[in-house]
Amino acid sequence: MTLRIHADLLIPGRGEPVENGVMVAEGATITFTGRADKAPATEGDPIEVAVLMPGLWDCHAHIFGAPQWNLEPTVWMPPATGAARAVTDLANYLAGGVTSIREVGGYGVEIAPVVDEGSILGPTIYGAGAVVSTTGGHGDVHSIPVDIYEELGAHGRILGRLADGPAECMKAVREQLRRGARVIKICASGGVMSEVDHPIHQQFSDEELEAIVSEAARAERVVAAHCHGKPGIMAALRAGVKTIEHGTYLDEEAAELMKAREAILVCTRFVVEELMGLESQIPAYAWRKISAMADQHAQAMKIAVASGVKIAMGTDIFTSGPVHGFRYRQASREIRHLTEAGMSSLDAIEAATARGPETLGPQAPASGQLIDGFAADVIALDRSPLDDVSVWGDADRVVGVWKAGVKVK
Repeated sequence: MTLRIHADLLIPGRGEPVENGVMVAEGATITFTGRADKAPATEGDPIEVAVLMPGLWDCHAHIFGAPQWNLEPTVWMPPATGAARAVTDLANYLAGGVTSIREVGGYGVEIAPVVDEGSILGPTIYGAGAVVSTTGGHGDVHSIPVDIYEELGAHGRILGRLADGPAECMKAVREQLRRGARVIKICASGGVMSEVDHPIHQQFSDEELEAIVSEAARAERVVAAHCHGKPGIMAALRAGVKTIEHGTYLDEEAAELMKAREAILVCTRFVVEELMGLESQIPAYAWRKISAMADQHAQAMKIAVASGVKIAMGTDIFTSGPVHGFRYRQASREIRHLTEAGMSSLDAIEAATARGPETLGPQAPASGQLIDGFAADVIALDRSPLDDVSVWGDADRVVGVWKAGVKVK
């Protein structure tokens, strides 16, 4: 089936916009993008839109069905309950213009085939399986007896998988590969939503990090490293991770190492802004941590942008259900936060589209750009985001979504 869309403005994802542009797709694949006067003839009436661009990528997603801003209750939550909540979350992602997600901890690896077969609507999912963490680290829930937590993690029932020592770290990676992981997620520093660890402290040793990265590389997977503190950032980069998640205490030295290693920063300002408005809804320990880190995180983003670090869009949305799940519709608000950190509108759009597949390394699909041969995952907006950044975060401004050439909104 031929899909032909005429746009007043065509934003390709990487490169300069095209006025009076046309995109043609045959089935799931783009066959032409460019000026209308250069477009091939096709049968049928074209679709007319104001702005056409690639579908968005959320490169730090969680599909887990957590009903509140506290991970402890999820330990006892049946996986089927979380997966059922996730059905609406995935539909909300599409409604907001997100057509692909890199899911860095949750049920994504199991839900991805269900989306691919068409049984439920959602973005294409590139999942990590469980988050690999040290005992007592950010991927641990410290109030749960460790033997119970280890048992649940070994069976993929919870968000985290505890691993200590190079051999156990290698086994944890292999377990995620066995589940179908397209990327490996680790916690290289402490975090906010974990009780007793410190966000600045490095967690895995250098030897453990090297074992994880090398094991993933043998299967042509890259590693995404949760890092707030600089010690964890530097250790993860030295070990060869592909992406740094959050990067709160990134400074000029860390930025230079990121560029030298061609690593990508996934800032996740979205979740920081959300947590800063939720003092009464999050655990007291989490509030103390986020309130101490928020300004530093904003400064680190500005340093990364000014230094020319590669950046990809990610939100870290992890709450679900009728009270919290609306946030998935707002994921594109992260683009606005990137412009607030100093990115141009076009560069921020590139971070949300063309840069996304790069966070998967060898697993990267032909997606995120309006290029011949790429996936026909595209969205239409009712006004130009180059002129009005308030478009981002407002799902009503997304007036059309096509995934693999099929209209889903």
